[in-house]
Amino acid sequence: MSHFFPADILLPKDGYEKWAVVACDQYTSEPAYWRAVEERVGQAPSALHIILPELYLSADNSQRIEQINATMQRYLDDGVFDEHRDAMIYVERTCDAGTRRGIVGMIDLDDYDYSRAAASPIRATEATVVERIPPRVCIRRDAPLEMPHILLLIDDPERRVIEPLSNEKSDMQPAYNFELMQGGGHIEGYLLSPEKIAQISRALDTLTDGGDDSLLFAVGDGNHSLATAKECYRESGDPRARFALVEVVNIHDASIVFEPIYRVLFGVDDRDFLDGFRAYAAAHGTDERHSFTAVTHGGCDTFEVSACAKLPVGTLQPYIDAYLTEHPGVTVDYIHGEDVVRSLCEQEHTLGLLFDGMKKDELFPAIQRDGSLPRKTFSMGHAADKRYYIEARRLK
Repeated sequence: MSHFFPADILLPKDGYEKWAVVACDQYTSEPAYWRAVEERVGQAPSALHIILPELYLSADNSQRIEQINATMQRYLDDGVFDEHRDAMIYVERTCDAGTRRGIVGMIDLDDYDYSRAAASPIRATEATVVERIPPRVCIRRDAPLEMPHILLLIDDPERRVIEPLSNEKSDMQPAYNFELMQGGGHIEGYLLSPEKIAQISRALDTLTDGGDDSLLFAVGDGNHSLATAKECYRESGDPRARFALVEVVNIHDASIVFEPIYRVLFGVDDRDFLDGFRAYAAAHGTDERHSFTAVTHGGCDTFEVSACAKLPVGTLQPYIDAYLTEHPGVTVDYIHGEDVVRSLCEQEHTLGLLFDGMKKDELFPAIQRDGSLPRKTFSMGHAADKRYYIEARRLK
């Protein structure tokens, strides 16, 4: 099955407009977004009640996690879901960038390795921050359900795997069709027949024919969630934990636009940071140059430094990491969209850094050549375009 399998997929019986909410790692500096979601959902069955938005992550989330797990079990006991056995779902998501096509199924975590030098069929695109995994393990360890916001990329320039399904929807059983909340656009899903699942498998097999490198899937979104699933599987050995639900999309889909993920530092002396960054780049860089724009409450300033890596983010991130270690009162957030950066930097002691991102056709060759990239190198679109939680799978 080319490392991609049908799964026993749970779908809510109704109420999709309140059920589906955006990935938990979005809008981490915008509490107003999540308050609006809470007001819209209320007490209705919703993915909101069985996830932990990272905005609310704290030193001790034990009570919230217990409540999440209890709510998951209550949803199972109360018949909130229909279960579709041995299923895959073809998805069309329409948002500002166009219509993104994907397939929901599951992967074998034995095929996934998030280490930088991985040679597995499924690999991280960016460096995994191991310190971010334990809090997520606490959330997943005793959870009765999983829901994916993970997007895996395939490199399919001839569009042989996913795109043919768009002309075959009339032969498929509809699964859902609705408008996503909070500007998320429109989404529709279709259950795939065993024949179409076999068709997908055959097409996936062609993507690695004749090559020495086994890379088939690169994690586009949700790598830390997938790494968490891997660690929970290692810890428990439970056969159900060996698999993880994901959506597979084609990197060559016209709707997939790579956006840089900008950096915003809080509680910082911007002059001290920028002077230090210039000195760091001068000491470690090459004759090539990278351009950055510093955003503060006083305005914007574009400057260049010596390049320390192939990508601007590769020059910047090591310095940020070192600076945070030396300045424990300073924090950083990773922001999608220039407008959000400029808004956040209206307050004093806040510094935003804007820079050019990577081109999406550079991704697979870069991973095969150099391994995973610096963390938070790119984003596939803006926050509103991220995957919404819809499908679920039993973990217990």
